[in-house]
Amino acid sequence: MRYRRTYIAGATWFFTVVVAGRQPIFRNPAAVDLLRKAFRHVRMSRPFEIDAICVLPDHLHCLWTLPLDDTDYSTRWRLIKTRFTKTRAFMNARSVWQKRYREHVIRDDDDLRNHVDYIHYNPVKHGLVERPADWKYSSFSKWLDRGHYTPDWGSTPVGFGDDVGNE
Repeated sequence: MRYRRTYIAGATWFFTVVVAGRQPIFRNPAAVDLLRKAFRHVRMSRPFEIDAICVLPDHLHCLWTLPLDDTDYSTRWRLIKTRFTKTRAFMNARSVWQKRYREHVIRDDDDLRNHVDYIHYNPVKHGLVERPADWKYSSFSKWLDRGHYTPDWGSTPVGFGDDVGNE
């Protein structure tokens, strides 16, 4: 069966990308740095905005906005995964990423806020920190600086709609 994806030019997308076998490769700060480099490299040739991101030990969540005339997030993900995998020479290349990833097109401002909150609350949800501000591999501080959050946001449980996240 062929997996069908939706493509909308200039849309904002929520993604969940998981490491094969849920191996916690991103506990290693060097792996996170290599992932950042892979993102930067791909963005040079295929621009997109990273609106929010959180890298956890075995998966990541992010929001991207594509250029107005562009629908091709699939190629970007393929290039990012490939670049990261090739720079991780000490790992078995077949075992770095799960084949597929989850995507969700952002429908409106409420949907955007819910997904931004979900991304930033995820380290708390997984028991990695007590509040999102304590997780260094996310865009939380940028959103805090914009006034979207208070420093203690997420130190008490946060709820989301049924369609948010779906890891």
